[in-house]
Amino acid sequence: MSIIRRDPFSLDVWDPFHDFPFDHFLSLAESRPSFVSETSAFANTRIDWKETPEAHIFKADLPGVKKEEVKVEVEEGRVLQISGERSKEKEEKNDKWHRVERSSGKFLRRFRLPENAKVDRVKASMENGVLTVTVPKEEEKKPEVKAIEISG
Repeated sequence: MSIIRRDPFSLDVWDPFHDFPFDHFLSLAESRPSFVSETSAFANTRIDWKETPEAHIFKADLPGVKKEEVKVEVEEGRVLQISGERSKEKEEKNDKWHRVERSSGKFLRRFRLPENAKVDRVKASMENGVLTVTVPKEEEKKPEVKAIEISG
């Protein structure tokens, strides 16, 4: 099990079952496909956040999700919220499930943006199942240096 350092600005919900071996639940998941709940979809939406000199960039893998099913919002207090719903596959009466690993249901991730984020300039795009949210940064103001003439 690897230790991943959590970002201090993240408002993620702690997932106490992350990396927990669920092999003994396998028969339950096989017998009841609905065992994969909204909570697991919520917890399994992985998002990368990197900072460049120009922007904060968020990338989320959302395979099988259409851009119309995703919402990107900036809430009061500089909170970036990415949410949506992954549709459940239609079950046929005669289907026999052998394994259910893909999650369905609603997902929601929230991140508190730093002071230098231009929240009025956020852009989002989706290509090949990858959502990219770009939050431009304020330019760092360099301290103005004024030369003082020395008299005498």
